[in-house]
Amino acid sequence: MQSLLRPSLLMRGRTTLSPSCLGWGSVSVGVSRSRRGVCYVSDPRTSSSSVWWLRGGGVGVGGGSGGVGGVRSLPLLSLSRGFASSAGPPPTPVFNPEDEAKEPEEPREFDYDLLVIGGGSGGIAAAKEAGKLGGNVAVLDYVVPSAQNSVWGLGGTCVNVGCIPKKLMHQASLHGEGFKDSIEFGWEVDPGNLKHNWGTLVTNVQNHIKSLNFAYRNELRSHGVKYLNEYGKFIDAHTVECTNKRGEKVQRTAQRILIAVGERPFTPDVPGVEHAITSDDLFSMSETPGDTLVVGGGYVALETAGFLKGLGFNTSVMVRSEVLLRGFDRQMSSMLGDQLAASGVHFDYNTDVKSIKKLSSGRLKVTHATKQSDGTVTENTTEHDTVIFATGRSAHLDALHLERAGVQVGSKKAKIVANDDDETTSPSVFAVGDCVLGRPELTPTAIMAGKYLARRMFKPSAPPQHVQFSKVATTVFTPLEYAFVGLSEEDAMAKVGKHAVEVYHAHFQPLEFRLGERNLNDCYLKIICDREDNERVLGIHILSPNAGEIMQGYAVAYRMNATKEDLDTTVGIHPTIAEELNRVTITKSSGLDPVRTGC
Repeated sequence: MQSLLRPSLLMRGRTTLSPSCLGWGSVSVGVSRSRRGVCYVSDPRTSSSSVWWLRGGGVGVGGGSGGVGGVRSLPLLSLSRGFASSAGPPPTPVFNPEDEAKEPEEPREFDYDLLVIGGGSGGIAAAKEAGKLGGNVAVLDYVVPSAQNSVWGLGGTCVNVGCIPKKLMHQASLHGEGFKDSIEFGWEVDPGNLKHNWGTLVTNVQNHIKSLNFAYRNELRSHGVKYLNEYGKFIDAHTVECTNKRGEKVQRTAQRILIAVGERPFTPDVPGVEHAITSDDLFSMSETPGDTLVVGGGYVALETAGFLKGLGFNTSVMVRSEVLLRGFDRQMSSMLGDQLAASGVHFDYNTDVKSIKKLSSGRLKVTHATKQSDGTVTENTTEHDTVIFATGRSAHLDALHLERAGVQVGSKKAKIVANDDDETTSPSVFAVGDCVLGRPELTPTAIMAGKYLARRMFKPSAPPQHVQFSKVATTVFTPLEYAFVGLSEEDAMAKVGKHAVEVYHAHFQPLEFRLGERNLNDCYLKIICDREDNERVLGIHILSPNAGEIMQGYAVAYRMNATKEDLDTTVGIHPTIAEELNRVTITKSSGLDPVRTGC
C-alpha cells in the first residue's frame, strides 16, 4: 500500500475509487486532507471509515471508525485516478504517462481550504456555506474607489450601489405618485405643495446599507469565515498577494480559490467624462441631482431615469441606438420606453455623447451627435446639473493577473471562462457571478451558484446541484415594473419556429388604478406557448405594478414546465393583478382586441 497513490493525484476532482483491497468494491468516497497531510476517507454506503496518511510519494492507510483524535478533518476532496476497477488481489496503480515522467509533488500546506476574492453576493454566499460545512475559509474584499472617489462596505454592488438602494429609491418615487392618486381615494392632498427631501432619502438609505454591511460581517464571523479587507492578485494557482489599505502586502495560500469580483460601471472615453458619475456614486450623493442626463439604454439607465423623474427631477435619456433593453423582449421593451416617455422622461435615440464641459455655474454642457433617419449627423448641446453614465458594466480582471494562475478569459468579452461546475481552466480556481462569461448578471443567480459550488466542494457525498440559468425570472424596476421568466417572443420563434408559437396577451388596468387618472392600456401581459407541445409555456411577461412580486411565484410554475392549461385551471386570487395571468384567453393570432374590461 505504500505507493499506491501519489499526493498530486489526490488534489484533483471527484471520481470513482475501486480499492477492492479495502473490501469496498467500486464506490465514490469522500476525502478530506488536513494541513498535516492526513486524509479522512469515508465509505458513503456504511458508517465505516479509514484514515490515509500522505507519506512522501505514497499513501499509507490506517483503520478506524471515527477519524484521528486531534486531527481536524474537512470534507474537501475525493480520491481520483488512483485505482482501476478490479476484483481479487490489490489493483495495479493506473497513472497517466505524463504524470509518471514528472517528479512527485510534495504535499503542500495551505493557509485556507478556500479563499474567496470578492465580498459581494456570490462570494459571501459561497464563503458562508463553505464555513457552515466545516471549511477553513477567508474572504478578500476591497473596494477600489470610483472616479468620484466613492467607496462602500462589505456586500458588493447589490447591497451598496445596486439592487438595495435602487429599490428603495424606486419605492420613494412610487410614494410620490401615490400621493397624487390618493386625492381620488378621499385624501385632501395638494399635489402642488408636495416636496421631496433628497438629503433625507440618501441619509436613510445609507444608514440601512451600513446596517447590512454590519450584518454581513457578523454572518461571516458566525460561520467561522475570516474577513480580510484586502485587495488580491494572483501569484500562482494557489497563492494570492493581498494588499491592505495601508499598502502592506502579504501572500496567502489556499487549496481552492474562488473569484467572485462582479463588475463595475463602464464609462466611454470622451473628453470631460471625469465630470460625470455612475451608479457607483448616485446613491450617496449629498447634493440633489437636479436636471439629469442618463446616458444608456439598459435596465440601469431606465430604472435610474424612472425613479429620478418620479422624485421630481427633469430627466433625459440618451441612447446610442433605437433599441432599449437590448436582448430583452422587443415588444415589452418598447412599451416600457413608451411608459417612461408618457411619465415625462425625455428620450434622444441614435445619439452619442461627444464631450462634457463643466461651466462656471457648475452645470455641465454636453455636446452630442444624433444620426438622423436620412443618415446625416447633427450636433447639438444641452446643459444639465448631473450626467450619469449607465453604458454597461465590465469585470475588472487585468489587475488580478489571472494568467499567473492559468485562468482563461473570453476573447470577445473580458469575462472568465468557466464550465457548468464553475471550474475555470485552472483546476484549483473557480468563478461565480457577473464576472463569468455567459452567466446572467443577477444577484440571486450569483448567490445560488456560490452556495451550490460550496456544497459540491465541501459536501461531495450529496447529489450535486447546479443553477438552471435559463429558468431564472428577473424584473426591471421602472415605475411600471417589467418582469419576465423564460424566452422572449423573438427567442421563442427562433427556438421552436414561428409557426409553433402562440401568444396569449391582454391590456388591463389594476383595480387600484380605477380611481386614479391612469390609462386603461397602462398594463400589459403575454404568455408565450409552444402550440405543438401541449401549449407548454415558453415565456411569461408582465408590465404592471409589483410585477416582480408576481413573477416570483410564476417562475416556480415555469421551472416545473407548466402548460397554458395549468395556468387556466389555477383559481386566481380576486381582485389582484396576478390573476390576470390565469384568465387571459385572447391570442395575437386571433386578431381580437386584447383590452380587458370588467372586474
